[in-house]
Amino acid sequence: MKLKLLGTAILSSAMAFGAAGLAQADDFPSKPLTLVVGFGAGGSTDIQARVLANVLEENLGQPVNVVNQPGAGGGVALARLANNADEGYTVVFGTSMTITFGPLSTETTYELDDFRYVAGVTLGQSAIVTGEDRAFGDTWEGLIEYARENPGTSYATQTALDRMIIEYIARQEGLDLRIVPTSGGAGMAPLILSGDVDFGYSGGTHSGYADSGEMPVLLSLAEDRLVAFPDAPTLPEAGYDINAAEIRVVMVPKDVPDDRVERLAEALEAATRDERFIEITEERILMPVTYIPEDEVTQTLRDQIEGYRTLLEELGGVPED
Repeated sequence: MKLKLLGTAILSSAMAFGAAGLAQADDFPSKPLTLVVGFGAGGSTDIQARVLANVLEENLGQPVNVVNQPGAGGGVALARLANNADEGYTVVFGTSMTITFGPLSTETTYELDDFRYVAGVTLGQSAIVTGEDRAFGDTWEGLIEYARENPGTSYATQTALDRMIIEYIARQEGLDLRIVPTSGGAGMAPLILSGDVDFGYSGGTHSGYADSGEMPVLLSLAEDRLVAFPDAPTLPEAGYDINAAEIRVVMVPKDVPDDRVERLAEALEAATRDERFIEITEERILMPVTYIPEDEVTQTLRDQIEGYRTLLEELGGVPED
């Protein structure tokens, strides 16, 4: 009788422990989360992230605090995320180019397999842009002709990938450019608008000037022509064999448990149907909203890495400043 009672007590304790463990897993998140943006405040990624955080708060039932950690084209934020151990309470919202090209272009403390790619939520609309009333007009052909005749034409770079793309183009076209590093769209925009820099890379900041025409797009870096700037050719249309298509994606460290990744993915999928997120993305920064699951994002990134590796081999290595 005592043995039976003891066995019953042990079984009951085990069941209670298991239930408590399940409840703890289902409880995620039980405290505030941090959404890290690897670019400065005011750029398109930051603008989008702040609305995304508000939408996620309602779905997850916890505050989602946005923190900017700019540097290295988003690489600083990923380096810190790779060493994060809070199991899903810190996520990075950023661009796929940081993970696909960053580790190829410079020594990093992270690589593709250090993270899980919870979901993609937006297709990027990156571009090469300029300002109003430039001597070369607002066409890619005009810019190339001008730059050939004017060595030292200035280009504002933000990321390692756009630096490689412009180096590839410069070699193809015989250009001698002056490279001006900037930190995010908020750093690029004043230089372009003031005329201090001739042209530059924009991850999406240009979309805020679609109506005013203050920041014309010269070249689309997306897979297709840009939604808001359909007259600008794509890289292949301009004669460059490069796939620089970008996904805006939410990332967590590789060891985050499946149930937490699934919970975050559910919240992100819901966000892509939320009118506030759709409005800021499709009407303000003019990028198409989409939902891309973890496995599809991960495979896409692997394929792009191989393409960039081939391009670097053609260039003979990473471009030097």
